[in-house]
Amino acid sequence: MSTGSTASSDDGFITQLSYLLTLSRPRFWLYLAGPVLVGVAYAANTTSELFAPAAVVLFAYFLVPGNVFLYGINDIYDREIDTANPKKETKEARYRGQQIVPFAVAVCALLPLALVPFIPTAAWPWLVGFLVLGAAYSAPPIRFKTTPLLDSVSNGLYIMPGAAAYAAVAGTQPPTLAAVGGWLWAMGMHTFSAIPDIEPDRKTGIETTATVLGESRTYAYCGLVWLASALAFGMLDPRLGALMLVYPGLIGLLVSSSVAVDRAYWWFPAINTVVGAALTMGGLWRLLHG
Repeated sequence: MSTGSTASSDDGFITQLSYLLTLSRPRFWLYLAGPVLVGVAYAANTTSELFAPAAVVLFAYFLVPGNVFLYGINDIYDREIDTANPKKETKEARYRGQQIVPFAVAVCALLPLALVPFIPTAAWPWLVGFLVLGAAYSAPPIRFKTTPLLDSVSNGLYIMPGAAAYAAVAGTQPPTLAAVGGWLWAMGMHTFSAIPDIEPDRKTGIETTATVLGESRTYAYCGLVWLASALAFGMLDPRLGALMLVYPGLIGLLVSSSVAVDRAYWWFPAINTVVGAALTMGGLWRLLHG
């Protein structure tokens, strides 16, 4: 009897763990962890700094716990909205009130406190900013995600892991143009990702930048924001600006083709991984070749 009970308990734990991993959107893990790699690559002055304790713990946190926090709190407060969202039936997990979710979110929100001994003070504002914006985006009373334009602007939180990593390794804040360019990129990425949700959001009475603009004007908004991002990066380094032009270029390609946006949406994890890898390799080339 006890053996069967133990096996059942183990199965239950594995099921809950599997659910949390699905909830954390593995396809998007590198949206938080990837900027850490980029930040470290450009901050390091020696190869040993690439593996500094701060760099390692930040990457580990933003690879999984940071995503559990961010998407867990989103799913908790989107429970009613998500009943009309088809993504929750296939590629994502639907929150149904499982008690493990708020517990996991709380643990992941508090986990950075354990990282404090490893993280220089220059990085702390970025960590705090990530947690504050991550909560305020989804949770009342602020709930940025239901306020057009602020839903887009607040998603600059996705660059904060990279900025924290840069500050932790370099001991100084990242270049302003890099922060501006990254923030604009994140704004465009968030609003583009909201296009497939326009109809589900409208059905549930949720207003976002995408629902207000509609699909065609949201394409234009994303294209302009991404063009401004490329300009900011280009002012820092023309090669960076040229690389970031891939995003407004993709908007032009989608608008002129018959590809459905809800299909193209799932291409972007791979596209962002390739662009992030190129940025990282550029930073490593700078480190190795001066």
